[in-house]
Amino acid sequence: MDTQAYKKMMVFCLIVALLVGIASIIGVFFRGDMSSAEVVSVRGEHYEMVTTGIYRYNSLRMVAEGVGWDVFTLFIALPALLFILPLLARGSLAGRLLAMGLLAYFFYQYLMYALAWAFGPLFLFYIIIYVLGLAGTIWLAASIDVDMLAQQVSETFPRRSMIALNVIMSLILILMWVQRIAAGLQGDLASAMLLGQTTMVIQALDLGMVVPLALFTTLALWRKKPSGYLLSAIFAVKAAAMFGAICAMLLVVWVTEGTLEAVPLILFGGAMLAAVYIGVRIYKSVRGWDADKQVT
Repeated sequence: MDTQAYKKMMVFCLIVALLVGIASIIGVFFRGDMSSAEVVSVRGEHYEMVTTGIYRYNSLRMVAEGVGWDVFTLFIALPALLFILPLLARGSLAGRLLAMGLLAYFFYQYLMYALAWAFGPLFLFYIIIYVLGLAGTIWLAASIDVDMLAQQVSETFPRRSMIALNVIMSLILILMWVQRIAAGLQGDLASAMLLGQTTMVIQALDLGMVVPLALFTTLALWRKKPSGYLLSAIFAVKAAAMFGAICAMLLVVWVTEGTLEAVPLILFGGAMLAAVYIGVRIYKSVRGWDADKQVT
């Protein structure tokens, strides 16, 4: 692959970064004063609906969570992508893998936004970002020789640790969301926390996309398949970003509602630190990060 192809990847990620920056800035600084009014959903559920700002017509809890995601994206995930742009420009394998993890995170976040938020002025913006996030992840993945990547992995690769992280994360998501789904089906709207939504978008994404991908990565690693090493390098970054965003979300909810959900915060904070630690070990275990021979 020539230098121009690497520069195109860098420009592509820069465009994504600009769009993400605009969306997250609007979410953080144009959220309004969080004024709300009590409304009743079509299911008879009473909840507080935000009446001002870019996220109006959504529940107060959902807006608080979204602002937390926006804060993490704006001040952590976005600078991380900008930081690795020079690595992409010179064809660094590390740069491409890190970028894929962040693009996967942006894909998940803005797909969730497009499906879960009440219809608003940023709707098309969200669609553009998640489409570019998915397209960029696929494009960068196609530039990597998976078999050669597997050959460069040393014995220090944290295979068992990554397997454990994937399994534990999958179990946590399954237990949390199945419990809430069951409550909703039994008519316990307070425990289901639909908060005005007609369905459970986040639960659908996690159980239908995140958990299967984590389990597929686990199976590939267990069988020492080349795809397992590639997916682990991507998934560790995506998981660290997602867990970090959830922690930011819980902190903003605390500020907004005055109630600290300590157990989830400790749980996801620990998961974030574990993902960061495992991710660092993964990247340290692969030799020759910047050599062009890793590309097809």
